[in-house]
Amino acid sequence: MSGKDRQKQLAREHYERQMQRRAEREARAKRMTIIGSSVATVVVVGAVVAATVLLGGEDPATTSASAEPSASASAAAAEPKAFDPATGTCGYVASPGGTVKDVGTPPAKVDTSPKTMTLATNRGDIVIELDAAKTPCTVGSFAFLAEEGYFDGTRCHRLGSAQFPVLQCGDPLAKADGKNPTDGQGGPGYRFVDENLTGAKYTRGVVAMANSGPDTNGSQFFIVYGDAELGPNYTPFGTVTKGLEIVDKVNKGGVITPGADGTGAPKETVEIKDVTMSSKS
Repeated sequence: MSGKDRQKQLAREHYERQMQRRAEREARAKRMTIIGSSVATVVVVGAVVAATVLLGGEDPATTSASAEPSASASAAAAEPKAFDPATGTCGYVASPGGTVKDVGTPPAKVDTSPKTMTLATNRGDIVIELDAAKTPCTVGSFAFLAEEGYFDGTRCHRLGSAQFPVLQCGDPLAKADGKNPTDGQGGPGYRFVDENLTGAKYTRGVVAMANSGPDTNGSQFFIVYGDAELGPNYTPFGTVTKGLEIVDKVNKGGVITPGADGTGAPKETVEIKDVTMSSKS
């Protein structure tokens, strides 16, 4: 190989390294793709609509093939565990990445009795009937976060579009002003397993977990106000029984700065003032 050829090879390798680092940075900043080739494809008027659900906590880049692996033994030990009916426990584990509002980790022992969750917002109450029997770890996490005041004063940071009819909330640090690039990256610093995915449908009124891949649930969730054609990849853990008209009104207001998929921070701010849990009425 001549000196000139060697210089070209070195230049090409340098460029490829730059592109790889850039891709890794973008992956860290982006979060997961909720509709796409790896998850689900929605055809609307002959077009493929891609949308993203953002979630803090677990960083997809840390589990990608190009990422630097940590010790395999500790990675295996850090996997969350599903609900164990024999002991009534769930395995919540630490989740690196994202921006964290740390309130600790939920107790392993969870209560599977029927519950309702009330989101007291600046626009009125949204009441959600929770399916603790099918999603014990999810409901256990929400009960813990509600008791800790985790959601108090938080804003729903992402409103969907006609093709993606959801309102996403649960990032404790989101500004929801259409300007903050880290909106959607916040979480509680722990994660837990997916639940209730078999035959999952995301129809009007369903409340489900946002995630950045399998078993990366944290604190972010979305309320479906239409019918979202999504694959069964997002834990559906409840159904709105009161207050869905609030989301409808927010949807009519539109978004501040629409992204490529038409979603963005809602013009009509939704602030969660308090979250309470109670036995099912």
